[in-house]
Amino acid sequence: MSEPTPPAPRPVSGFAIFAFFVLFSAFGLLAEKLYFPHRPAEPQNEAPEHLPKDMAWRATHASRRAYLVDLKQKQAEQAATYGWVDKDKKIVQLPIDRAMTLIVQENGGSR
Repeated sequence: MSEPTPPAPRPVSGFAIFAFFVLFSAFGLLAEKLYFPHRPAEPQNEAPEHLPKDMAWRATHASRRAYLVDLKQKQAEQAATYGWVDKDKKIVQLPIDRAMTLIVQENGGSR
């Protein structure tokens, strides 16, 4: 017995291909709106007057540089001076050299 020959495939119309791409694009746009909502601009891109006070330092390159210089100055000052961190809990800050000396004395000076 011989097998029947399959029917010849029908050509796809240009309208069907166009409709498929339109529907696919519509689905993509809908998915973008639903799954990727619009996010506000990053703080670096906003004007300083529109930012909260604690974020204003991130507004421009110059403000970030000034903040970093100020932060490094405060840290260097804290690393070199005595002072109270919390007086009620009796926590003090010491210069780093003095703190290392006290730790070595406390642990016997050898390993």
